[in-house]
Formats: sequence, structure tokens, C-alpha cells
Amino acid sequence: MASAAAEVEKRSSIVVGLLVAGNIIILLSGLALFAETVWVTADQYHVYPLMSVSGKEDIFAAAWIAIFCGFSFFVVASFGVGAALCRRRSMILTYLVLMLIIYIFECASCITSYTHRDYMVSNSSLITKQMLTFYSADTYQGQELTRLWDHIMIEQECCGTSGPIDWVNFTSTFREATPEVVFPWPPLCCRRTGNFIPLSEEGCRLGHVDYLFTKGCFEYIGHAIDSYTWGISWFGFAILMWTLPVMLIAMYFYTTL
Repeated sequence: MASAAAEVEKRSSIVVGLLVAGNIIILLSGLALFAETVWVTADQYHVYPLMSVSGKEDIFAAAWIAIFCGFSFFVVASFGVGAALCRRRSMILTYLVLMLIIYIFECASCITSYTHRDYMVSNSSLITKQMLTFYSADTYQGQELTRLWDHIMIEQECCGTSGPIDWVNFTSTFREATPEVVFPWPPLCCRRTGNFIPLSEEGCRLGHVDYLFTKGCFEYIGHAIDSYTWGISWFGFAILMWTLPVMLIAMYFYTTL
């Protein structure tokens, strides 16, 4: 009898050790998720207007959910460490219920972020259509998108979605205001000196590669959205994959108390 009791106690100690270690990793991952999704909501790449015009700003809604989940993972996992050490059924049950709720919310965040990301980056024609429709438009959305595209084209030294030819091949709001003979693409597509002066406005207007940004901006936009999605979806998914076995161990521990 004594040896059986010792065996049970030993097995219980191993389970407690696994729960403590597993929850410590969860709480640290929760802090990392919290910090990463705060970075996403700060929109360091300044692409929120693009997603807002498309009605796909739910990527940022998913980030706000992930902020809540990241902090909640930290708090509940800390509680789980205490529950495992105290070995109380009521505390373990409370831990399981709270962690299940957080798990469901984080699943929703991951799925929302990924599905909306796929809509935005799977086809550059959507971004091109937005650019042609809203750039130079005299509306609130037009002003927002114009500022965004000006910022991207200057900072990334790019022009249009696929390149300057976008402004020539397609009808656009910019073309309605500025005839092709005046300037075939926005002046901010021109290469500039350190003082922000065009190297050669005439050379840029004629399309000379030494004076015109020939690279498209879609790669940068796709990279920005992918970076946000990685932080929300893939890192969140990794936490969920770790949390599931920890919860199963907690369920087993609950039945043995």
C-alpha cells in the first residue's frame, strides 16, 4: 500500500511539474503576443487606410482581440501555476474554464486575421483599383489614400502597384486631373536628391529610368500585411498548439485529485 501511494504521489508530482512548466511558457508567450499585437495596432507600416477602404480592417480588430488574449494568457497561466502547486480541484476547474474561453477567442483572432490577409494580398488588382480610384480624389478617403501612397512611394522608392505603367495603362482619378502629356504619373514617382528636389523633372516625365522609380509598391504592401498576419495568426496559432496539451494535462490532473 505504501509503495502504491508513493507511486501515485510521484506521478502526481510529475504532472504538477509539467503543468507548472507548461503554464510558465504560456504566460511568457502571452506577454510576447500582447507586445506584438500592440505593435500591429500601432500600424508601423501605415497601411490601415488600404484595408479600411476594402472593408478588411478586421485584421486590426483581430489584433485587438489578440491583445486581450495575450494579457489573459499571462494572467490565467499565472493562476494555473498556483492552482497546480495548491492541488485544489476548484482552482484547476476555474483555470480550465477560463483558459477554454481565451482559447476560443484566440482561435477567432487567428482565423479572422488570416482570412482577411488572404483577401488583400492574393491579388494585386484590388490594391491597384483602390489606388486608381482614390489617389488624388477630393474626398476624405481620397485624401487618406493619397497621403498613404505618397508616403510609400517616397519611403520605398516605388511607383504604383506594379510600376509607373499602372498610371498609363488604366483610367484613374489622377489622370482625370492631370493629363498624360503634363505628367504621366504622380510627381512623387520621381527620384529625388537629399533635399527632396527631383533629379530631373523632365527626365522623370519622359520615363527615364535614372530619374523615375520603376519598382512597384505591391511587394512592400504585401510584406506589411504579411508581417501583421504573422504576429496575429501564426504566433497565436503556435500558442494555441502549445496550450492544448497543457489543458489536457490539467484535465487529467483534475480527474486524479
